[in-house]
Order: sequence, then structure tokens, then C-alpha cells
Amino acid sequence: MAERNFVDYVKINCRSGKGGAGSTHLRREKYNPKGGPDGGDGGRGGHIILRGNRNVWTLLNLKYRKHVKAGHGMPGSSNNKFGANGEDIILDVPLGTVAKDAETGKIEFEITDHEQQKILVAGGRGGLGNSHFKSSTNQTPRYAQPGEPGIEAWKILELKVLADVGLVGFPNAGKSTLLSVVSAAKPKIASYAFTTLVPNLGVISHRDGQSFIMADIPGIIENAHQGKGLGHRFLRHIERNATLLFMIPADADSIKEQYRILLSELEMYNQELLDKPRILAITKSDLLDEELKEMLTEEIPNHIPYVFISSVAQQGLQELKDMLWKTINEHREEQNRLARVSEWRQGWFEEE
Repeated sequence: MAERNFVDYVKINCRSGKGGAGSTHLRREKYNPKGGPDGGDGGRGGHIILRGNRNVWTLLNLKYRKHVKAGHGMPGSSNNKFGANGEDIILDVPLGTVAKDAETGKIEFEITDHEQQKILVAGGRGGLGNSHFKSSTNQTPRYAQPGEPGIEAWKILELKVLADVGLVGFPNAGKSTLLSVVSAAKPKIASYAFTTLVPNLGVISHRDGQSFIMADIPGIIENAHQGKGLGHRFLRHIERNATLLFMIPADADSIKEQYRILLSELEMYNQELLDKPRILAITKSDLLDEELKEMLTEEIPNHIPYVFISSVAQQGLQELKDMLWKTINEHREEQNRLARVSEWRQGWFEEE
């Protein structure tokens, strides 16, 4: 995907439709000259809706669409006829899209499933017709409700890439090279910083026809949580990955220090990122003999699984995929367990 076509942030002005007015009609017929009120309700104003689409990978279709307007509801009419609802506007967005209020920055919802629909801006309700207001003391009300006005608001849509594995490392740590070797993805590879400017996804084949998705995301630098380098653009995509693969080259000045900086940047951006499973890959390990590997092992932080790999020499890649597959499935099982516990608790409280 061309870099200029990858759009992961848009700000749009949304205006929902206003509701139609209720009718004040009184039924008048030749043989029923005082038939009473029969005004129908007005139609609802059109919603602006986000819909998840797994075949859409970017917010490019909204980049140049700054204003989105839904249709207005129609007024009610005689014989208790409802007015037509205003036309809804449905915007297809990639899975992993987050909707925010532009003024407050508050997250309103996320789109994570195909065909999932969420109302971004609700249309105004239609007014009630005069038939709702008749009573024993007021049998011919000559008034009805006006429709509610629509809502105008600025919204921010951000895309957070959905993947099983997210690659975390400094520029030139070998992330793009790894993705190009273990999948059919063809990310741009060069020997200068920030070669990767947009996320690249690759499907990784495993044993027995199984597979998982890996995301090569723009490299991180120190103080990225403050927006330096590609800053938030990088960190936003890490939030949606199930497992994090830290990649540090074997010729780094200090593996332990690089790992500390990477971990610190994730923590400063969003402390919840530290709860994700982590694996450490020491890249460019074809430069090492067994003695050097033993020396470097002493620099590796405790309590993190690690593996020495070389994408160019095809070393350690199967071991890495086995580790990732095991970690991904353990994470999924834990998430499913927590979901079942949450459902059980909810059901228990409802019974109480």
C-alpha cells in the first residue's frame, strides 16, 4: 500500500438530520364531521453510522470528506400516518477504528468486528402527533410536538491496526526484514531510520496450516510518548496488538538499555501496554558465535522469553514462530476465560 494512501487519522464535521414535526390534523369527513385528532408522528432524523468492513484498510475514503450530513425526517400526516425517517449515512471504516469527540478527546467507541455498526451522531427524534394528546377533557388538541433538531459535532476517527503480533523496536532493528522473510508482505527496506512510515501487515504461516497476523509498525525512538519521531502515530497501533515482539539487534551498545527505553516509552504512553505478553528477539545473530551468544545472554532482562534470530540467514525463525504461536494462544485462552467470568458475574448479579 502506497504511503500516501495510508490514512489512519481524520477529523470530520458530522450533522445528523432533524426530526419531522408531528401533525395537528383533525379528522373531518362527510359522515363524521368531528372525528377527532388523527395527526401522525414525525419521522426520525437520519443517523450518521460507522460500519466495520474487513475489506477496508485505511480511512482514505474520509480524508477529503470533511462534512457529512444525514437526511431530515418528514412530518407526520393525517390518518395517523408516520413521517418517513431521514436517510442514514453509513461510513465504512477499517476494523480497529476508534471514534472520539474532537472537543473533549473522549473515546466514544471502537469498531472491531466486520459489519458491526455504531451510531456516531444520532438523528433528532420525530415529534408526536396531536393524537397522543387527546384526553377526556381535551378531545380536540390542536397542537403537536416539533421534531428534535439534529446534532452537529466534530469527530475524530483514528485507526489502530489489529494484529496478533506487533513488532516493537528502534529504527533499523530488522522489523521490516523479518516480516518480508516470514510472510508475503513486501515492506520497504533500507539502511536509514524511519524506512517504515506506515504499518505493514503480513500473514505468518505456521504448522498444520495455521496462521497469525504480524504488524510491522514505524520504529520507536526515545521520548516517542511525547510525540517525537513518529511518536503517537507509532504507539497508537501498538494498543491493538495481542502480543508484542521486541526486536533488538545483536550489535546494539546495550540490549538491556534498549529494552528499558522501549518498555519505558510504552509505559509512558499507556501503562496497560505492559500487561500484554512480550517476547524478545535478538536480531542479526548470524554475526555471533556460541561464545558471544552466551555473553549476550547475561545482558538480557529477566522474566522475558528470548530467541536469537537472523532473518537474512534464516536462523531461529521457526523457533520464534513456535514461541509466538504459543503466546498468542495462551493470551486468547486467558481473554476467553476472563470473558466467561465476566458473563457469569453479570448473570449472577441479574439473578440477585
